[in-house]
Amino acid sequence: MEGLNKMTIKQKLARLKGHISTHPSICEREEETDIPYLERWRDLNAEPFFFDGDYCFVREVVYSLDDRHGMYRFGELHVIHEMWQRTNLSHPLSSKGHDVSDLFFFDTETTGLGSGAGNTIFLLGHARVYDDRVVVRQHFLPHPGAEVALYQSFLSEVDYTTLVTYNGKAFDWPVVKTRHTLIRDTVPKLPSFGHFDLYHAARRIWKYRLESVRLAHVEKEILGVERTEDIPGFLAPMMYFDFLSSKHPDGIAGVLKHNEMDVLSLIVLYIHLSKQILQAQEIDHTTDQFEMARWFASIGEVGEAKKVYKQVAEGNEQEAAKAKWNLSLIYKKEKKYDEAIAIWQELLQSGHDGWNVKAAIELAKIYEHLFRQPERAYQYAQTAYRAWKGIARTHRSNESPHELLKRLERLERKIKK
Repeated sequence: MEGLNKMTIKQKLARLKGHISTHPSICEREEETDIPYLERWRDLNAEPFFFDGDYCFVREVVYSLDDRHGMYRFGELHVIHEMWQRTNLSHPLSSKGHDVSDLFFFDTETTGLGSGAGNTIFLLGHARVYDDRVVVRQHFLPHPGAEVALYQSFLSEVDYTTLVTYNGKAFDWPVVKTRHTLIRDTVPKLPSFGHFDLYHAARRIWKYRLESVRLAHVEKEILGVERTEDIPGFLAPMMYFDFLSSKHPDGIAGVLKHNEMDVLSLIVLYIHLSKQILQAQEIDHTTDQFEMARWFASIGEVGEAKKVYKQVAEGNEQEAAKAKWNLSLIYKKEKKYDEAIAIWQELLQSGHDGWNVKAAIELAKIYEHLFRQPERAYQYAQTAYRAWKGIARTHRSNESPHELLKRLERLERKIKK
């Protein structure tokens, strides 16, 4: 029992020593001989990181700010960052008040798709953009028992403020927290942070235009990223299990490269989304511009939303009528009734796509309740009902005739008084 207690104290001291050291040694020569295919790992820019009697691999790749990924240079993040510092626009993706290097572009590879304890992260990848370079680092789990070393390497090197992910709020970070809970007594705490989840931004803007908003599809259709000889993400778990059998790094090199491309894509996606937000009036695609105006309205940036809606409304596309309608509702909320009425009159005269029904109903409402003119309101309610019947003959209408008929009956009673 005495020997056991001594061993326990020794182990605790070793772990405490690891916590005190800010940067535990990535390479301890006397232990290297136990690592299979170490030289091949070094060919892949990976070095062993030793901690608590085990090791993981830390791989680092450096890019120039002039290097391109799809349609953008990495250095353009600095331009975007300066734009965020100058704007008064309040937005969930704003990096105002942060340094460029605070943005921590992060992605994981796991053995499964769930967020429970049975799903293991075997690769933690992240990228940061500095004043003179882009650094991609990856922390790789060489066998299931090395999670303490994996998270020690990750958490001892990471000092971030804002996490940038793609669906990381729903998947990557919950899995990190679950795995960390299992070893939290032996590694540093998870830091608090802000979180930019670019998946939600992509879905908000492109869900009606793209067949899918998976990162690979957004890369190709929006960012101009063409991956060659890439390993599909869904094959990563299978390739990791194969690696555990062979121990040869060539079997997992494709997954490392896939993850590297993922975090680089997060950089250029953040650049692109920021441009869309900060220069919304210059967006070429009308659908994107309309969705951006809706986003502004939803976060309370009404002034910006109005500017973009007005620009979309000047076109001839289907979004023009939708932009006019949304703009009219803003004017109504602001009690700018003359501006709202002018738009409703325009939509009423357009006589297509059901906007005339919506506009006539709004005109009936405002003349009944605000201007107290039931005769005028009755005329607009009749116009709305006739327009609804015309639409109902050919296709289904979203407006209920029941409410229209009730309105007509009520107005008739008011007029007869």
